[in-house]
Amino acid sequence: MKNNKKGFTLVEIMIVVVIIGLLAAMAIPAFKKVRDTSQTKAIINNLRQLASAADQYFLENGVTSVSSAELVGTDKYVKSVDPVAGETYPSSIIQGTAISATGGTPGTVSVAF
Repeated sequence: MKNNKKGFTLVEIMIVVVIIGLLAAMAIPAFKKVRDTSQTKAIINNLRQLASAADQYFLENGVTSVSSAELVGTDKYVKSVDPVAGETYPSSIIQGTAISATGGTPGTVSVAF
């Protein structure tokens, strides 16, 4: 009588599960770092758009401060500024000062122009 061995043993399945677990444990922190980096870059991009809009507003109107409400809107300098990580943007911008977004996952992000 021939004994056919088909399928996997419990030990083989356990080894595969352990290997998958180790790979996942190494990959998850890398994915988190990539997500945080991309969120920070998106926040910096939003801040740059606000700074550019404020500079244009300052040049056109001859003022040194502006409310963000004057800059953001469908018919204004910036169409919209959408938070990507729960951050908040300044309600007013003063010429010559850094612009910061506070809160969110990466923390406070500042851009000086």
